[in-house]
Amino acid sequence: MVYAAILGYGTVGSGVAAVLEQNEKMITKKAGEEISVKYILDLRDFPGDPNEAKVVHDFAVILEDPSVSVICETMGGTEPAYTFSKKALLAGKSVCTSNKELVANHGPELLRLARENNCNYLFEASVGGGIPIIRPMNYSLTAEAIDGITGILNGTTNYILTKMEREGADFGSVLQEAQEKGYAEKNPEADVEGYDACRKIAILSSLMLGKTVNYENIYTEGITKITAEDFRYAKALDQSIKLLAVSKMTEEGCMVMVAPFMIPAAHALHGVNDVYNAVYVHSNMLGNSMYYGRGAGKLPTASAVVSDVVDCARHQGKTVMCFWDEEEVELADYRAFPRRFFVRADAGLLDEEKAESLFGTIETIRLENMPGEFGFLTGPMKETDFEAAKNKAQGILGRIRLEDWK
Repeated sequence: MVYAAILGYGTVGSGVAAVLEQNEKMITKKAGEEISVKYILDLRDFPGDPNEAKVVHDFAVILEDPSVSVICETMGGTEPAYTFSKKALLAGKSVCTSNKELVANHGPELLRLARENNCNYLFEASVGGGIPIIRPMNYSLTAEAIDGITGILNGTTNYILTKMEREGADFGSVLQEAQEKGYAEKNPEADVEGYDACRKIAILSSLMLGKTVNYENIYTEGITKITAEDFRYAKALDQSIKLLAVSKMTEEGCMVMVAPFMIPAAHALHGVNDVYNAVYVHSNMLGNSMYYGRGAGKLPTASAVVSDVVDCARHQGKTVMCFWDEEEVELADYRAFPRRFFVRADAGLLDEEKAESLFGTIETIRLENMPGEFGFLTGPMKETDFEAAKNKAQGILGRIRLEDWK
């Protein structure tokens, strides 16, 4: 018997309990022995809940019980999740988490503590919810040199952009609808400004490099400036607009950023819509592979946590290897990376001739019923050169990068 404890009985924590109960026979078979939840830590009581007798309010009860070998940390935030996770690992108890903020901030330290104490720190659910991506990177792609990761890593922003594209609606109205339906938080800043995706790509980049990518050093741009007009141009170009988290090896080093991109219909990520997420990985032998599914939600995320619990049950007293050192990586400057740009311009302030003199050869796009403006695509140019040209121009209404998917 493997006894587990759940820290935080909210959406994901209650989902973990549900998955373990509903799939009990299958999980027991795959783990090699029965897994049972012995404790649930929460500040609240849950009268009438099937697990109410397991609820405790003091973490020491769990920490000091030698029979508990696996902790499911589903609290969210940095504290007290960090303190509890650290204490558990020091006591030789494995920790499985869905907490991307904690993993991004303290992942390599907690992995080191797990190694030193012959237990595990696993975090499959921290990126992409129920999509398996951490384990494939650590196991399935072991023989590969991964040199690029491009992901749609936030379901809220993907839902908003999908609705804008399909309905021709503006950002504000779609955000409000998403909040009413529960797809967006009351304070949606972490999602719509790209911070959530930033932490996730920092984790994936760290695993790709085997060293720490500090999310605070990643250029991050959200979707709040994307307009219905942008989608009209995208449709004319047979493209879509997605919030992408991008990590690519270049001659200058690893370039990591989060921003809205136009992507062509031929790209595998083009058809990833609504609350779905996907991670597109490029490696030197396999080439491109994609991992797709529900990137959030109670049961998908809980399923990923439980998959880690099963891994812990299979490897009791042993550490599942994960190559992520505490040494911090100096990222390449995203501004030195050449790419194409889509630009919207006020026709009364900027004409094609002037635009071409500033940005080089351009491809112009004009739409019906929009005589006061036009759009154009630049050739490949560095961000620094684009910004210099943009600063000299008048009448720039907006710009979106194009993803160089080949």
